[in-house]
Amino acid sequence: MITIIPEAPENVAAFSATGEITKEDFENLVIPHVKQKVEQYNELNYLLYLNTDLDKFSMGAWMQDVLLGLKNLTNWNRAAIVTDKEGVQKFTDIFSVVMPGEFKSFPKENLYNALYWCKNGNEVEV
Repeated sequence: MITIIPEAPENVAAFSATGEITKEDFENLVIPHVKQKVEQYNELNYLLYLNTDLDKFSMGAWMQDVLLGLKNLTNWNRAAIVTDKEGVQKFTDIFSVVMPGEFKSFPKENLYNALYWCKNGNEVEV
């Protein structure tokens, strides 16, 4: 299931993924929310907090995610993937080289830093 992270900054489409993720999660929640943010801000600041194993994403859900990325390709500004999965972190960092906009991975304990980065383009100084 995908849910909107309610404490996200207004200019960030932020989602939490838990349990099994389906195509319907993207069709009914992610795509409409992202579309609204892009229309409102003319760019996409996106955060996905992965609190599930990647095998819980159905093929349809992954396909929707890919199509969403391609459809709004020119609107990507910043995207953060929050996960403790090292493979996903490395993929996100490599993906940032080939996609427009900035893509960055954050460990789960840095969710609020990731939200801040999505909103402002820099991290909280500790």
